[in-house]
Amino acid sequence: MSWGTELWDQFDNLEKHTQWGIDILEKYIKFVKERTEIELSYAKQLRNLSKKYQPKKNSKEEEEYRYTACKAFLATLNEMNDYAGQHEVIAENMTSQIIAELVRYVQELKQERKSHFHDGRKAQQHIETCWKQLESSKRRFERDCKEADRAQQYFEKMDADINVTKADVEKARQQAQARHQMAEESKTDYSSILQKFNHEQHEYYHTHIPNIFQKIQEMEERRIVRMGESVKTYAELDRQVIPIIGKCLDGIVKAAESIDPKNDSQLVVEAYKSGFEPPGDIEFEDYTQPMKRTVSDNSLSNSRGEGKSELKFGGKSKGKLWPFIKKNKSPKQQKEPLSHRFNEFMTSKPKIHCFRSLKRGGATPEDFSNLPPEQRRKKLQQKVDELNKEIQKEMDQRDAITKMKDVYLKNPQMGDSASLGHKLGEVSQNIEKLRLETQKFEAWLAEVEGRLPARSDQARRQSGMYEAQNAPSVNNCAQDRESPDGSYTEEQSQESEVKVLATDFDDEFDDEEPLPAIGTCKALYTFEGQNEGTISVVEGETLFVIEEDKGDGWTRIRRNEDEEGYVPTSYVEVYLDKNAKGAKTYI
Repeated sequence: MSWGTELWDQFDNLEKHTQWGIDILEKYIKFVKERTEIELSYAKQLRNLSKKYQPKKNSKEEEEYRYTACKAFLATLNEMNDYAGQHEVIAENMTSQIIAELVRYVQELKQERKSHFHDGRKAQQHIETCWKQLESSKRRFERDCKEADRAQQYFEKMDADINVTKADVEKARQQAQARHQMAEESKTDYSSILQKFNHEQHEYYHTHIPNIFQKIQEMEERRIVRMGESVKTYAELDRQVIPIIGKCLDGIVKAAESIDPKNDSQLVVEAYKSGFEPPGDIEFEDYTQPMKRTVSDNSLSNSRGEGKSELKFGGKSKGKLWPFIKKNKSPKQQKEPLSHRFNEFMTSKPKIHCFRSLKRGGATPEDFSNLPPEQRRKKLQQKVDELNKEIQKEMDQRDAITKMKDVYLKNPQMGDSASLGHKLGEVSQNIEKLRLETQKFEAWLAEVEGRLPARSDQARRQSGMYEAQNAPSVNNCAQDRESPDGSYTEEQSQESEVKVLATDFDDEFDDEEPLPAIGTCKALYTFEGQNEGTISVVEGETLFVIEEDKGDGWTRIRRNEDEEGYVPTSYVEVYLDKNAKGAKTYI
């Protein structure tokens, strides 16, 4: 069975059918796409549903989930979250393995179909052109034959007429012969064109069209096979997630089987048991005897008194504890004002304001005097390095211009050396300005380094925080430059005063002692202390607190005698020593 032989005359119908096949394929792609949208929407709704009924942290709901039935419900929510994930997997696999592949295949199919039908139309046009040539040749042959016949009749008529001159007869005879000659030529041409047309028509119906239709048939069959494979893949993608979905459902069943009503009942007892003894029987009181009423030891009033006595010493009832709690309440003890503690810190130890001054914002002075000494030194050193690089760049440019000028002087045809003089002057001016700027920053840098304790350049450049042994110098610098709002303002001083200050710092270097610890803290998260004055901590690590958060979000801690710095207050859980001076009472 071949379309080329069976459907040789159904070109238009085959064109419509193949277009219908592509439409069906595109309709299937649209169906799968909408299925993936439904799967994603369903997964999203399942996740939102699971999240909606999850217990809130640090709430009463979280306490309720200690019951086995609630635990089973919580396990169901978690399994439903995983269940939703499998529907997302279905949508993702269908998009990548069906939709994307079929969209690409449809584009290729359209191009192939277009090419085949273009070849078919080209063959049709060729055979139609041959047919038109045949018809034209045939009409011309017919016309020439008729004209030859009329010319022959006219010649015979003229030849039979005795009144016609011999010249007219000869003329009619020659005209008849010419017409007969034209008819013979038309006949030969018509015969040739007819043979050619028959050959082309045979090739068209037995070679060209069968080949084209055969290719179209193969293309259509490949489309059908491809669609069948896609439908099979559609089912397989669903089947792949069934085992995992089954595990989710098994988890829900297992959670349901773990429900223990006896255990839940025991939890209720533990939660609400009061510990009171039930009241005893009330004895009969005889008012006929002239005596005071007596109440049995087992009466309700005595049982209540006994209950109170038991509660007073045993304290088993939660409902009756409030009178004792009220009695135990007392005003908080007067603590020493925090300002005393802060004043002591300011007079005994340095204040590291690196983060606080940086976080206040505002315009940064040119000499970075708003920064602590070490940070200021680094900023100034960085600025000096940048200026030196710019100077080197300008000097390289000046050297290049100078070399170019020399080349122009030796070879005037290459350019005018005078045109480079102005540019060379501009570069020299820029170098001079940069050098002056560098000298200014180097002076500030020398001033800062003169105030800092003597350290090697490597230690200065690699220092990540203010260590305890450098406290005196930092403290004096902070006192010299600290404004009322806590930021740093640099004051100009003579070089001799700087040297004296540095000498004083060295004299006091070994007299300082570490700040006393006022509590401990536990790192809730890992913090990488990469900035000046900070310290790195690891989650779960326990350290000493030496300075509380002063409202700026930073707490000062110590790992050992040589490692201390600031960490974000939200990253640690602080336990202050209530007996420490200046410590707050909360944890």
